[in-house]
Amino acid sequence: MKILITFFYLLIFHLQPTAQPVKAHGPLRVDGTKLVDKKGNAVVLRGMSFGWHNFWPRFYNPEAVKWLHTDWECTVVRAAMGVEPKNGYIEKPQESTAKVKAVVDAAIKEGIYVIIDWHSHNIHLNEAKKFFAEMAKAYGKYPNVIYEIFNEPDQESWKEVKDYSREVISTIRAIDPDNIILVGNPHWDQDIHTVADDPLTGFTNLMYTVHFYAATHKQQLRDRCDYALKKGIPIFISESAGMEASGNGPLNMDEWGKWIDWSEKNKVSWVTWSVSDKNETCSVLLPSAGSEGKWEEKDLRDSGKETRKLLRSYANKK
Repeated sequence: MKILITFFYLLIFHLQPTAQPVKAHGPLRVDGTKLVDKKGNAVVLRGMSFGWHNFWPRFYNPEAVKWLHTDWECTVVRAAMGVEPKNGYIEKPQESTAKVKAVVDAAIKEGIYVIIDWHSHNIHLNEAKKFFAEMAKAYGKYPNVIYEIFNEPDQESWKEVKDYSREVISTIRAIDPDNIILVGNPHWDQDIHTVADDPLTGFTNLMYTVHFYAATHKQQLRDRCDYALKKGIPIFISESAGMEASGNGPLNMDEWGKWIDWSEKNKVSWVTWSVSDKNETCSVLLPSAGSEGKWEEKDLRDSGKETRKLLRSYANKK
């Protein structure tokens, strides 16, 4: 009888639906340096970024989103819409938008948060305003949605990024007054200290992105982040991983662990790069991986195995 009771307990446990973060937390807002939920409690989102949609479109589907939620236990996914390369938004706006919408719609159905990422290294103001106006009209009523308006400015000055951001934010806010907006900064989201000395003003629910690749970006960047937090700048790590900034090289588990510990200590959300199958360290999947999830251990690169383990280990933490 005891064995039978244990069996039924385990069966019920495994049949329970995966928790829906949006149902639990509701609309998010920024309070000081923290991302907080409808009750004012600090929230740390943890998840995966899809690779460039124009290079790995096969993963932009509802089944892959569902798998990342239910098996990897992501509370957020990021749709990285390529802007400039072949088959990107500039060349094929309708097809590119459709790929993003497939991920956003699936995330809403799954009850997780989703980042709509303008994945560019250069300023395309008119195109960005048009795209985000469309996204805000379609999804502004959903608490799931987070807008990332400039993935990684490279050589632009902070003044140029600010001027661009001010216009794109104003475009979004005219339609969606309150969903979180993520703002990039120069040198691939490394200059958060510059933001701290001259932040945007006049807007609410803004956060600033920092991207780290642990084998390259170490204590110096964490020091910059600490400086920004002390000056009241809210940070969101919308892209990160354990190898070199090139996306290759060995995983630096020690530095990666330091970054995750730092993020958790400071209640900073973190997203890992990327759901793709390129022959590089930062692609979490091997070519054997199916397009629609259900990935087995043999389908994962080392970065995928470690990321999945990390996400699942934090799944029950607030």
